[in-house]
Amino acid sequence: MTCFAIALVIAFVPEYPGLSDAGHRTLFVLVLAAGMWVSEAIPAFATSLLAIGCLIALLGRPDGVYANGEHDWEQFITPWGSPLIWLFFGGFCLALSAEKTGLDRWLAARALGLFGQRPGMLLLGIMLVTAVLSMFMSNTATATLVLAMMTPIFASRPSGDGVSKAICLGVAFAANIGGMGTIIGTPPNAIAAGLLEGQSAVNFAEWMLLGVPPALLMLAIAWFYLIFVHLKKDAFSDEKGILFYAGVASDPAPIHKQYVVVTTFIVTVGLWMTSPLHGLPTTLISFVPIVFLTTTGILSGPDIRTLPWDILLLITGGLSLGVAIEKTGLATWAVGYLPIEGMSPVALALGFSYATLLMANLMSHTASANIILPISIAVLTASKATGGDARLAVPIALAASAGMCLPISTPPNAIVYSGGHLKVTDMFAGGLLIGLIAPLILVFWAELALNWL
Repeated sequence: MTCFAIALVIAFVPEYPGLSDAGHRTLFVLVLAAGMWVSEAIPAFATSLLAIGCLIALLGRPDGVYANGEHDWEQFITPWGSPLIWLFFGGFCLALSAEKTGLDRWLAARALGLFGQRPGMLLLGIMLVTAVLSMFMSNTATATLVLAMMTPIFASRPSGDGVSKAICLGVAFAANIGGMGTIIGTPPNAIAAGLLEGQSAVNFAEWMLLGVPPALLMLAIAWFYLIFVHLKKDAFSDEKGILFYAGVASDPAPIHKQYVVVTTFIVTVGLWMTSPLHGLPTTLISFVPIVFLTTTGILSGPDIRTLPWDILLLITGGLSLGVAIEKTGLATWAVGYLPIEGMSPVALALGFSYATLLMANLMSHTASANIILPISIAVLTASKATGGDARLAVPIALAASAGMCLPISTPPNAIVYSGGHLKVTDMFAGGLLIGLIAPLILVFWAELALNWL
């Protein structure tokens, strides 16, 4: 109720100098949605639907404060059919097919088998496997899968054991960091990609260039941290008791279906990564898994119904808010009141990255991105005269994934914390270290890489 009351106060303030009536109403919707996302008074996807409904009701009436024609309201629901939604939908189909056929468990088991039983090396293998899977699968599903494979290790060790703590934290950190690597890795990435248009658009391969190198560096820092804080001198000693369990699908898929999934995965990812060479749009390529996995029967109607549609709705709400914030002039008006005079584009990106990081520790990463990204992109676009690049919004989106100080910060954090092997202080210390250095790494790498693009 508090957030609704604040939004009402904003709505009934007579005038904001320089802000149009349409911008005034959009500000009301933005504050209302932000309050709902922060307080979690209703589910996050429901807040997105509420925001879209409010935008249509307040701005969509012809000859009102914003719309002119009878179809102008449709721009607030157009994001539901945007190319970005189809890109994410294709990623969901790939992830679900790997889970259904057991290929995700097979890959994890084979990869972990290469790292032996020394605690430090096994931890490295766990983190690498988790990070790679989370680039293409839900971070939540990845953390759940890898932790399930670690159950025998946890059961064989005393409570509060350093190895158990290191593995739990390694899974959480790697699941969050790995999601930075691709556009489909996590919703904040998708929101940024959807808001960046025209000359500022970022394709799949370009996103990997901006996201994978800093993610690898942060993964290495997290691994060294866990080695020195939790594993210590036993990190590289032989421990025959360290084993992992490779779960199998309860109903293993026929081998020909596994081949179809593997082939589809290789073709899709290969086309995504080589998009600059052949010129096919990233979204068009996402129809490869959508078409092949459904027409071959790998994914059935009931399977499609289990996809995380709430995530797609959540992304849509953020994109719709972004449309309203830009079109009504709210972004331009807000930029005029920010104390950014004389700040370089890199400094602006750093400031927005730390703001996103702070919010992402306390609320949904996607909600944080929905609130910060439209304003930050408007600011960076306005800074082009001083050498700015709107694509510096990419590290701002990636900074959301580095918000992992608390059990409530991310689903992977909540999952590993629920196992009872960690204290909040264990998670906070490592999360704080990564959070402090992540924006610096992300922004300065982006500034360097953008000179090559």
